[in-house]
Amino acid sequence: MPATHRTSPFSPPSLTGGGPGGGGGPLARLGRLDRDAFERVAAAELPGLEGVLPRLSRIADHGVLWFGAAAALGSSGRARLRRAALRGLAGIAVASPVVNLIGKQAFRRRRPVVDLVPPVRIRWKLPTSHSFPSGHSASAAAFATGVAMEAPPAVALPVAGVAAAVCFSRVYTGAHYPGDVLAGAAVGALASLGTRLLWPARPAVAKVSHTTTEQMVVQSDGRGVVAVVNMASGSNTPSGPDGRDDSPLPNRAESVARVLEREFPAAEIVRFERGGDLAATLDEAAERAEVLAVVGGDGTVNAAARAALAHKVPLLVVPGGTFDHFARALGVETVADAVTAYRDGRLGRVDVGRVTPGDVVFLNTASFGAYTALVARRERLEGRLGKWPALAVAAVRTLRDFDPHEMIVDGRTRTVWLAFVGNGVYSSHGPAPTWRTALNDGVFDVRVVEVARRVPRVRALASVLGGGVRLGPGFRTWKSGALDLTDQTGEFELAFDGEITELPSTVRFTVDPRALQVFVPRRPR
Repeated sequence: MPATHRTSPFSPPSLTGGGPGGGGGPLARLGRLDRDAFERVAAAELPGLEGVLPRLSRIADHGVLWFGAAAALGSSGRARLRRAALRGLAGIAVASPVVNLIGKQAFRRRRPVVDLVPPVRIRWKLPTSHSFPSGHSASAAAFATGVAMEAPPAVALPVAGVAAAVCFSRVYTGAHYPGDVLAGAAVGALASLGTRLLWPARPAVAKVSHTTTEQMVVQSDGRGVVAVVNMASGSNTPSGPDGRDDSPLPNRAESVARVLEREFPAAEIVRFERGGDLAATLDEAAERAEVLAVVGGDGTVNAAARAALAHKVPLLVVPGGTFDHFARALGVETVADAVTAYRDGRLGRVDVGRVTPGDVVFLNTASFGAYTALVARRERLEGRLGKWPALAVAAVRTLRDFDPHEMIVDGRTRTVWLAFVGNGVYSSHGPAPTWRTALNDGVFDVRVVEVARRVPRVRALASVLGGGVRLGPGFRTWKSGALDLTDQTGEFELAFDGEITELPSTVRFTVDPRALQVFVPRRPR
């Protein structure tokens, strides 16, 4: 039988000694209630849990349980679950030192007496740390709260249930008083909630426009659907000399294509290979389609949107790229989401940004300045390095080399280092918009960085890569239904939805309200 240990019957959390907690003060009364609750739990008989809860408590040692859960969420392939895992771990990173380095040392409460706890429950090694607050409970609550802020209820509720069981197990096995557990859980929950100060929680889905007539009768077997699959989308690994993926395993695009073939046996699946004319392929597909489906990243979806607009057919977006900003804004994060949205037959309308002359269409953002140079460098490098390493190298080189441009923006001369024009209002801070709450608000979200000194450049680039860190002086933002721009250098490049084009030095941005029909999920997923 594991060795038991004894401390004084009660030590209030605000005291460092081990007195009995007598007297009639508020802390003494709380202490007696805490001890009584502990003794009731010690005396409780919960058939079936005598072996489960002690093992669960052990698995949670050193955060092993939560790191494992984070790894499972991160490997799911769903952006919301990856964010949930990261936010949960961030909460633990804040809560753990607060509890273990500050709380325990400040209160120095002794561990409870375990004589009343049945020996079968005491499977934990004799703790040497102080009792108040509970570190296990802080980590459990931090992770569960972080997950709840990002993940759908189907994931958040089971995680919360496991976290609650870990908290209860700390009392059930005699490791902590209930008050220790409640205090630790409160610290953990507050730590995760506090991460929103630097990293706002992302909404599950953006709003789109619906009308009573925006409902389509669809065939469950996909009859009338023409799906164009960009086979080069979604790869984050260096390609071979001929530009093809050397891996013997099917890439993401091929896997999605096979799912569509299985779910929509009557649909036409077009595999677009690198080196062809994507715009022409999509235009031909839209001409013969009742529904145009597209598998690829934001650049591929942009080209498909142009074809869908030209032929007035609804667009079914299937995520297949690295970022998939537009698909995620619709609430479509997996091929299963896209299949469900199609079979529900529910259509919505979203705004489209246009730039003239040049007839540029964008669904997410258009940008100019340093970000355009960053994208160009990344595209040159990603064939050898892969997308993420290429992005890091390009960011360093852009920070070092790019000089701001003198521009006239809506009649005002500005020295522009970095600028974004978002199709719709974005919720995040900083010059890099990351998500929207609506796709039908009819305005641009304009964000401009007017700095040339090196330190502000570093801060601006950190905001772009980090997706929304607040900036200081030099950052300007406003909302507008149109934007007139002249680049006085005479060399104007625009990055839009991950693509780059050269345009005349004077251009105009306008919003085409609710122009594009898209399939949307019936409920956020």
